[in-house]
Amino acid sequence: MIDLTINEKQREKNVTLCREKGITLPTYEQMKNPTKIPKPMIKDLEKIGLWDIHSRNLYRVNWANEPTAKGGKIGEINYLELPSELTGVKARIVGLAGKWFPTGAHKVGASYSCLAPTLVTGQFDPSLHKAVWPSTGNYCRGGAYISKLLGCKSIAILPEEMSRERFEWLENIADETISTPGCESNVKEIFDKCWELRETRGDNLMIFNQFEELGNHLWHYEVTGNAMEQVLRKIMSENDRFAGTCLSSGSGGTLAGGEYLKTIFPKSKTAVAEALQCPTLLNNGFGGHRIEGIGDKHVPWIHNARNTDMLIGVDDEITMRLLRLFNEPVGIEYLLKQGVDIQLIEQLNLLGISGIGNALSAIKFAKYYELTENDIVFTIFTDSFEMYGSRLEELNTERGKYAINNAIQDFEMISHVGTDNVQELTYVDKKRIHNLKYYTWIEQQGKQVEELNAQWYDPDYWTNIYSQTSKIDQLIESFNKEVVS
Repeated sequence: MIDLTINEKQREKNVTLCREKGITLPTYEQMKNPTKIPKPMIKDLEKIGLWDIHSRNLYRVNWANEPTAKGGKIGEINYLELPSELTGVKARIVGLAGKWFPTGAHKVGASYSCLAPTLVTGQFDPSLHKAVWPSTGNYCRGGAYISKLLGCKSIAILPEEMSRERFEWLENIADETISTPGCESNVKEIFDKCWELRETRGDNLMIFNQFEELGNHLWHYEVTGNAMEQVLRKIMSENDRFAGTCLSSGSGGTLAGGEYLKTIFPKSKTAVAEALQCPTLLNNGFGGHRIEGIGDKHVPWIHNARNTDMLIGVDDEITMRLLRLFNEPVGIEYLLKQGVDIQLIEQLNLLGISGIGNALSAIKFAKYYELTENDIVFTIFTDSFEMYGSRLEELNTERGKYAINNAIQDFEMISHVGTDNVQELTYVDKKRIHNLKYYTWIEQQGKQVEELNAQWYDPDYWTNIYSQTSKIDQLIESFNKEVVS
């Protein structure tokens, strides 16, 4: 359960702080249904840029922002459907687009869901605490941004090999940025740094570890899951079937969106993707990979393994080659010649590296189950190409200028994606994955084995978390009422 213990004295201080700064907070209900955001707030957004450091941008923590960098209102849910001309499969592959969140990635939602409850309960003291955001990229960016909007100090922690764009942006937003050894696979090094900070800085920190924060899981269950459902209701015809979600393991947060959809479409499946170069779930493997932002070598505490149906390994080499195909002028021209619609081509920059990886997992899922044109597979395009321009430069330096022969080979490669490294999970398989949590979370991170067992055996463990949504909303509404009084 999310701790909602109230510190009345500090809560009063936080109310005063927010009153002085003119800060009010969105509820889960408003993030799920942005039409419920007060009209004055929406009006204010017309004068505020999507990434501006302005507290009103808290009301842009949702999937339905107008797709524009400046002056956007609340619009339709942002998504993109990939046609069979591109994917090579009959099934409809649809993904929510994270680019139109502040910071350009949906992780800002999860970070808000972790910090906001501590602020409205008085557990977090902005005059004392620094919010620590351990991440493999976008979560620490989102956390630093939300901290800034709420007038809180922040520390961003991420591996040193993440894209240059992430570090350059953090220089102006985070109060402190710490780089740890390795790439997106080196999550333990991030955890180790958190323990070091606990020992050296003590009570001046509050660590929001996305891999264990139930607020991350809850936000995706409530907000991302709801957004997926809304899109499905919009695009499904009478004869269509929702087959399932394909989502990267990462922090385990987005998987909760798949769990939500299972309550609506109980026959649907949840498939978890990971990099083939570090097949943690598939093969207890290790290594490093280039699909940025999906840290691995462990099972996240907030991953409900019992509700996972399939594992899919994605080759990071394919993701990097498609990053070039979708964004190099030669690649774009070739896609156009192959009959891919120009309007779709112009939107392929909505897919960052992990988004491309998710799309590939959906293709493998569709091929494995021999899905038809009446089947829909959902995924998430976490961030966009905007965060990876430097990677394109590096690839050109490493491999030479992108040419027509590269485009031909890379386009054909999509149709050759097979069903290798795909595993349907039995009860025993799911429990094996669940048990992998023990080493990381019980032995290393100080969790209790009783809670680990409850995650597997207690049928109310996860639903009790979801039941807290209304309580948190009540706390936010009460807090806001005092702020504006």
